[in-house]
Amino acid sequence: MTSETPSRRVFLADFGLGFAGLALGSLLRREAAADGGGESPKVAHFPPRARSVIWIFNSGGYSHLETFDPKPALNRYAGKTFDETPFPNPTRSSLHAQRSRSVLSPELEKQKPPQGRILPLQVGFRKHGQSGIEISDWWPHLAECVDEIAFVRSMYTTDNDHAAENQIHTGRHRLDELQPGLGAWVSYGLGALNQNLPQYVVLSGAFNSSTRPSISANYLGPRHGGVPLALDPRDPLPYGTRDRDVPAEAQRNEYELIGELNRLRGVNYPDDPGVLARIRRYELAFGMQAAVPEAVALGSESEETRRLYGLDRPETREAGERFLAARRLVERGVRFVQVYPIRPGAWDAHENLRSNHSKRCLAADKPVAGLLHDLRRRGLSEDVVVVFCTEFGRTPGLDGREEKKAGRGHHPHGFTVWLWGAGLKRGVVHGATDELGYHGEPVHYVTDLHATVLHLLGLDSHRLDFPGRRRLRIDHGDVIRPILA
Repeated sequence: MTSETPSRRVFLADFGLGFAGLALGSLLRREAAADGGGESPKVAHFPPRARSVIWIFNSGGYSHLETFDPKPALNRYAGKTFDETPFPNPTRSSLHAQRSRSVLSPELEKQKPPQGRILPLQVGFRKHGQSGIEISDWWPHLAECVDEIAFVRSMYTTDNDHAAENQIHTGRHRLDELQPGLGAWVSYGLGALNQNLPQYVVLSGAFNSSTRPSISANYLGPRHGGVPLALDPRDPLPYGTRDRDVPAEAQRNEYELIGELNRLRGVNYPDDPGVLARIRRYELAFGMQAAVPEAVALGSESEETRRLYGLDRPETREAGERFLAARRLVERGVRFVQVYPIRPGAWDAHENLRSNHSKRCLAADKPVAGLLHDLRRRGLSEDVVVVFCTEFGRTPGLDGREEKKAGRGHHPHGFTVWLWGAGLKRGVVHGATDELGYHGEPVHYVTDLHATVLHLLGLDSHRLDFPGRRRLRIDHGDVIRPILA
């Protein structure tokens, strides 16, 4: 068992296996529906533009400067300090303190090495499509899709270490009280389209203790948390496969007994939300035993489709499999699919950024372009939103710790994400960083991205409050309206 795999005991305690709810009858089904886990979706706050989200998270922090936000000034002033350029020193701007928050004391923060001299761009950029949007040469396949994409070049987080992986999902700095992740809010707000699959699925990624808050439902309850799926059709759901030595009929009898016991408890405690939630988890888990293996059966796809995602090449197979599985899951009604295309932390490039990013872009470029093409040709561009993001960008200057190794440090002050699909403008760029790629304007905190996704799904973040919990203004964010169609 790896450190990324939850223990069997934890998984069973949080999710529950079997189908005990099958014997409970229509009364408890209606009660479960009223509690948000029932037979039909909840009602959106207003007419939705989309029904599902594929949230692509690139762990480690890709450089906006070598991907989607070209800054030729970095080449002109390479090797110089910020003070040796004609531009204001961005580290002395009031925005620097407003948009960052350290976990270190002020004394320790001062001991950190300063950002080094300006590092030139490590790759070229060219304009593409009718929109003329520039994208780096490391994305030749995605470049063919720029006329369909809405780029936001002025995102920011406040956490300058990799706890920002959680912040991009929960909206909270590591020193703050944790909140549910975006996928959990989607599950809580809308419910299920497919009663045999979870509302919120996670493909690879955040299963270690430090990043598990990214997929946690926190106080919304475990049924709204991300459910990890593997792409092994023989065992896609950890601990969710019936043992080979247990006949199907024996399992049915066993859980019908559990269902009867739950029914008796439901008579004595008809308003117990814990019983109703557990029943729903049992029902879902039983349905998943058949539905999940079929959903991730990538071998049923045509060879042409497999090549489209890069499954025929070793360098693109891993990301391609995850994106293809994501498409199959949203087709089958999963509300929110969170995809980690490559291993956690892979984009972190404190040194040798050229080598690091050229490999990461190669691994993701063809698969993500294949995903967009496949969704479009299957008529899903009006049903699905794709979000491509990371936890922060990279510094314009050399990493202060590795000045001789041509890498960039963490940069929460301004970076780029992009969105594609239902309800969005196509071939547009919103926001910009300054000449050095440092501060963004008009600035958008991560919960603005959350608010935009929720809006496309027909949800108003301000109306998703949970009883007994009061969220802060920043938790809700503001919809990024300039990118809406």
